Amino acid sequence: MNQDRPHILCVDDEPRVLEGLKLHLHRHYEVHTAAGGPQALELIQNEERSFAVVLSDMRMPEMDGAAFLSQVRQRLPDTVRMLLTGQADIESTIAAVNEGQIFRFLTKPCPPKTLLAAFEAATEQHRLITAERVLLEQTLRGTIKTLTDILALANPTAFGRANRIRRHATDLAKQLGIGQDWWQLDVAAMLSQLSCITLPPDTLDKLYQGGVLSEAEQAMVKRLPAMTSQLLSGIPRLDPVIAILNHQDSPYQFDSKALDWPRLGGHILHIAGDFDTLINHGYSAETTLNILQTRIGQYDPTMLAAFAIIRNPNTARRNAIKEISILTLKPGMVLAEDIRSAGGALLSARGHEITDSFLTRLYNFQASLQKSTVKVLSPSE
Repeated sequence: MNQDRPHILCVDDEPRVLEGLKLHLHRHYEVHTAAGGPQALELIQNEERSFAVVLSDMRMPEMDGAAFLSQVRQRLPDTVRMLLTGQADIESTIAAVNEGQIFRFLTKPCPPKTLLAAFEAATEQHRLITAERVLLEQTLRGTIKTLTDILALANPTAFGRANRIRRHATDLAKQLGIGQDWWQLDVAAMLSQLSCITLPPDTLDKLYQGGVLSEAEQAMVKRLPAMTSQLLSGIPRLDPVIAILNHQDSPYQFDSKALDWPRLGGHILHIAGDFDTLINHGYSAETTLNILQTRIGQYDPTMLAAFAIIRNPNTARRNAIKEISILTLKPGMVLAEDIRSAGGALLSARGHEITDSFLTRLYNFQASLQKSTVKVLSPSE
C-alpha cells in the first residue's frame, strides 16, 4: 500500500456502487469503503490515519448522508466532505449543506471523468487546509511559547507550575489514547497560570504552598479564570484553548466514542492542577493519588485511574534525578528543584523546562546563585 497517496473513504449501502467507485479511484488513491454511516464512523475511530476526502451516499439506512457527514465534520474537521445522491430532495440537500458543510455534490450515476475531477479538487482543498492549519498552529504555538518563556522569567513560581501541569496533562492525554497533536491542550496548560501574574507575591506563595488565604485573597483567586479568558480573548484561533480553560471546574464523564473536547481538556487540567497543588503542599505522589481518589464525584473514575497509572511511583516508569553543574544545563532539561539566588530569590521553579532564554538569564546570575549545581530529571532507560 502506497502511504504517499491520499487516503479516501467512500460510504454507500449499495455494494455495486462501492465497487464502481473503487474501480475508478484506486489508481490514484488509497480507497477505503464502508456500507453505512455507523460502520464508517467505527472505521474512522479505529484508523490511525485521517482521511483526505470522505464521499457519502445521501439515502442510507440507520444514518443518512447529512447526519453522517455532520459527524465526520466534528471528528475530522480537516477532511473534505462530498455527497453522492440519486435523489433531488431539496430539504435533504439543504440539511447536508448546513450540517456537514459539503464541498461538492455528485449525482448518480456519476461519470468517471466527473468523479475523478471532483476528487482531484477535494484532495487539493485538503492539502491547502492542512498546510494552512499546520503553519498557523506552528506560528501560534511558537508565539505562545515565547510569551510564556518571557513571563517565566518575570514570575518563575507561576510558570514553573504551568510547566508541571503541562507535563501531567499531556502524559494523561497520551495514556487515554487521545494525545496525538492536541495542540490546544498543550497551549491551555501553558497559559493556565497566566492571570496569576496579577497576584501579589505573598498571595501567590500562599496559593501554591498551601498557606491560608484571607477573604480578600480568596476573592482575587476566584477572579483569575475570568481574567485569563479576558486576556486571551483578543488572540485569533484561541477559542478552543479558552473553552478548555473555562471548563476546568465542569463535571465530565469520559467516553472514548463521544469526546467533548473542551470539557475533556478542562477535566484533564483539573486533575493535573489538583495533583500539583497537593504535591506542593508536601504530600508524596502515592498519598496525593489516595487523596484524589477519596474525593468522590470530583473526578471521572476512568481518567483518574489512567492518571494513577502514570504517576503512581510503584507502577509508573520513573525518572531518575541527577545533580549536575548549572553550567552544563541544556535546553529541554527539566528542573527537579528550585534555583535561587544567594539572597533566596526564586529564579526558576521545580518543573521548569530549560530554554535558551532561561540559560542566558541564568548565566547572568551565575555569580550570585545559591549553589553551583542543580538537580534535573533524567528519564530512566
